[in-house]
Amino acid sequence: MRGELETYQAKRKFGDTPEPKGRKGHGRTGARKAGLGYLIQRHAATRLHYDFRIELDGVLKSWAVTKAPSRDPSVKRLAVEVEDHPLDYGTFEGTIPAGNYGAGTVQMWDRGTWEPQEDDLDAAFEKGNVKMVLHGERLRGKWALIRLRSDRGKPSKRNNWLLIKEKDEYAVPGEGDANMEIDASIVTGRSLAEIAEGRKRRLSPAKTNKAAPPRPEARAAVTSHAAKPHAFVPIQLCKIADYPPHGTGWAHEIKFDGYRLQVAAGGGRATVRTRKGLDWSDKFPELAADAAQWPDAVVDGELCALAENHMPDFSALQAAISAQRTGDLVYFAFDLLFEGPEDLRKLPLSHRKARLQAYIDRIPKSARKRIRYVDHFATTGQAILESACRMDLEGVISKKLDAPYQAGRSSTWLKSKCRGGDEVVIGGWTSEGDRFRSLIVGVHDRDGLRHLGRVGTGYNQTLLKTLLPKLKAAETDRNPFVGKDAPKKSRAGGMTIHWTKPVLVAEVEHGGYTDTGSLRQAAFKGLREDKPPSEVTERPRAPADPAKEPGRHSAAAPLAMPGERPPAKGKLVVAGVTISNPDKVLWPAEGGKPAITKAELVRYYEMAAERLLPHVADRPVSIIRAPEGIGGEKFFQRHAMPGSNPRLKLIDVRERKPYVGVTDAGGLVAIGQSGGLELHPWGCKPDDPETPDQITFDLDPDEGLDFNDVIAAAKTMKKELEGLGLNPFVKTTGGKGLHVVVPILADSRSRIEWDQCKAFAKEVSEIVRRRDPEHFTTTIAKKARGGKIFLDYLRNGRMATAVAPWSPRARPGAGIAFPLSWGQVKSGLDPRAYTLHDAAALLRKPDPWKDFRDGAVNLRPVLKKIL
Repeated sequence: MRGELETYQAKRKFGDTPEPKGRKGHGRTGARKAGLGYLIQRHAATRLHYDFRIELDGVLKSWAVTKAPSRDPSVKRLAVEVEDHPLDYGTFEGTIPAGNYGAGTVQMWDRGTWEPQEDDLDAAFEKGNVKMVLHGERLRGKWALIRLRSDRGKPSKRNNWLLIKEKDEYAVPGEGDANMEIDASIVTGRSLAEIAEGRKRRLSPAKTNKAAPPRPEARAAVTSHAAKPHAFVPIQLCKIADYPPHGTGWAHEIKFDGYRLQVAAGGGRATVRTRKGLDWSDKFPELAADAAQWPDAVVDGELCALAENHMPDFSALQAAISAQRTGDLVYFAFDLLFEGPEDLRKLPLSHRKARLQAYIDRIPKSARKRIRYVDHFATTGQAILESACRMDLEGVISKKLDAPYQAGRSSTWLKSKCRGGDEVVIGGWTSEGDRFRSLIVGVHDRDGLRHLGRVGTGYNQTLLKTLLPKLKAAETDRNPFVGKDAPKKSRAGGMTIHWTKPVLVAEVEHGGYTDTGSLRQAAFKGLREDKPPSEVTERPRAPADPAKEPGRHSAAAPLAMPGERPPAKGKLVVAGVTISNPDKVLWPAEGGKPAITKAELVRYYEMAAERLLPHVADRPVSIIRAPEGIGGEKFFQRHAMPGSNPRLKLIDVRERKPYVGVTDAGGLVAIGQSGGLELHPWGCKPDDPETPDQITFDLDPDEGLDFNDVIAAAKTMKKELEGLGLNPFVKTTGGKGLHVVVPILADSRSRIEWDQCKAFAKEVSEIVRRRDPEHFTTTIAKKARGGKIFLDYLRNGRMATAVAPWSPRARPGAGIAFPLSWGQVKSGLDPRAYTLHDAAALLRKPDPWKDFRDGAVNLRPVLKKIL
């Protein structure tokens, strides 16, 4: 098989047509494997068709395809083989004048490279079955050209072929003819009409005063420019489903965690509106400024803030809005409702999305920074949901490809969630002294606001600065909740309840419901200023198990924490993390105490999250892992490893690899899922590994010493530190010693360096040793201890760690590093009393370290005294 151009050249009058003449054999005649060019030209000749061309033997082998290639494997396109074209035809875009062969406008519709799937291409062409892999900008993956045969089994005289998409990850079942709606050059962004008109490149609405005149063979994608942005278009909403729908004809998109916004662009201006039509252009000025340069249209999408792992983060979005730093927010566009004056809502979704993709291609690069096209996936919705859940995303939106856009809730858009993320109405909050503790939330029904419990985690100082003033502005003496389960105002346990008018909506994440009907493990994500309280009428739904479809057999029933009622049967999912081998014994039965399994460990992490996270969240953490239990191999994990759970955060510490960290209960559970039995965080400020915010003194007794000696040592250290104006706290280590820990301020005015932190800890330890050398030593060597207590100050350097309060220990007995009050540090204290076996009871007691950060002191003046 050899390429030849005589037929191509004989059909053309090169004095009249701008097409390249080319020459026989021009190009890489020996290239058959790597870097072969591929392109499709949209050709408005007598009939609109698509010229499919692949580079081979120095020419472009060519087929005229009757309709746009479809990524739907069930759609077969007739492809008529035509004469070979020269390689430089692959850059041609323009108009072939009337009277010439192929007269009409040519648009560069796709381009890239291709590679054959067979080793013997000559045999493949002879057989009439050419399989290829395309690497284009619009078409990708495996495709096949199959030559048709006559009824007698001989090749057709017309050299007719079929162009077919093969089934792979790039296939889109149900897409049908959607690609025919893409009227935009992949090179210049021009429509066929604009190419025919002679425009050099598509202009933005701000730079043009007239539209391209329509041509009979091609409709311009934008037929006119509006004098002003289009009015608000009522949006389509999702119905909630437990699982994505089965079968073909559905598009599955990632559910984004942000604000639903509609952007209307027109006449060099733009309006950004909420789901209810409120104008929020001033809230997001950068997006509005970009959109003013977009072609006239109405776009539907979601505005998000992206975390360090490039995943949407609703809390980060709230913080960005509060701080008026919205320049880095990203608008994920998933639907196109109007293009110019043309109403696209009656078109099938597949067509609207094709038009949207082409529309975004035409946006000037200077205005394309903040908009991204939301592609959809062709594999089963269940597979997409499971992938989304593994990546800690909210879930999946499934949409019927052949359905029009319908305002309101419709069964053609279904939402399947990984975790319980819902809106609730705020009816009050609790405080302890001046300290905010939790929100009290509910949903509206016909009788009023129904109580759903409290939301006790997910807050940080940035969010509270925005939240508290709004709560206080809505404060009232009247209890807004109705029904027998409505909370009563009290001051029990030092807590004060404050009621609010039900005017604020919160976004929360939760893990289902407790036996009493309250939200379980609810965490605050942010306020929803775009949604009125009157719309919050649906009781939040418990998250579905992404690995469990209807009809799929359940795994072993999860186990409860010791002393608690086992949960309902089913596969174990804790805080959105699927637990493998939940029955795996990590601590064997001992001394009359039962064994502790992985299921019990992860449930402990979930239960203890509110108390544990303040000491580990957003800090590099070293993890002691024992996947086979404490009797098996143990090892430290500091760095992210291949296949690390996406619930874990990656923290840059200027090493070859990032450290792992956690941000929420799901991250703690993910550590438990991997057999992580101990947590050893850096003593640094959250999200700032270079700034220490606490100092740890490890009181390590020599063999044979009584624990009362350790208690006495802790009191000595307390007295020394208080004499320096510091506020020491104390905890058991889960072993034979105690930790005395001092919180220090870490703001810009009080910040110290790691070497100063370590030097201070060493000097205080030396002072205590010099005063009582018979009982204390600062020498690490075992032989130097001689019945003394080693004052270990080495846990205060950069990259040094200490076990976290509430962390389990990978030792016999299943001890916990338990935070104590100083009143508990007295004769008779037994550190072995604090174990995972007693966790449920221990967590019901007040937290002795609840004011730990409030006790932080500026260390700089103290350093001047003793160093």
